[in-house]
Amino acid sequence: MIGFLKGAIAGIQKQGNRVILTLDVNQVGYDVQIVPRLLQQIPEMGELLQLFTHLQLREDQFTLFGFGSVAERDLFRQLISVSGVGPQLAMALLDTLGMADLVQAIVVGNTRLLSKTPGVGSKTAERIALELRTKLAEWREQSGMVTLPAAGPAGTVQEDVEMTLLALGYSNSEITKALKAVGQTAALAKSADAEAWIREAIAWLSK
Repeated sequence: MIGFLKGAIAGIQKQGNRVILTLDVNQVGYDVQIVPRLLQQIPEMGELLQLFTHLQLREDQFTLFGFGSVAERDLFRQLISVSGVGPQLAMALLDTLGMADLVQAIVVGNTRLLSKTPGVGSKTAERIALELRTKLAEWREQSGMVTLPAAGPAGTVQEDVEMTLLALGYSNSEITKALKAVGQTAALAKSADAEAWIREAIAWLSK
């Protein structure tokens, strides 16, 4: 119904974990809920901003959700197609993990990483991974998002590796880059030894 809005930033309100941005579009103020991490990217008050939107209709309530890219909005729509995942939980997933790390976690079935999002229990995480794994793998290829090579650790091995590295204080983006780099090693690519992957990843990150 409303594909995008482009206007001047007229106000920002924080309501608990929710961030509501008011956009002045031709002297009409639209309240749009955005992912909190988007605040790091938006311009100053009064500057022009374009948001790609999703309109939720629920009885007598209309809620606009805004995103910085079409891909992020598409991912949001994929998430809310899963039974038990509403708009607020989808926004929390996007805010906690970011788009690239969220897609990666779903595609490899890393339910423990998904469960780091407040409100996402193990059963919900499993349902998200089960229902969206194939769809997002194909969507990620089509959208040109950076992926880990096929040589990367898979399944439970990747979960163990990622969780250990996260516990050591490395960020999701650092871990993704490290696994992509060390996964090029032929010997390691064939290994299901989580400790070997962790050892090589730490060595790469320490360079």
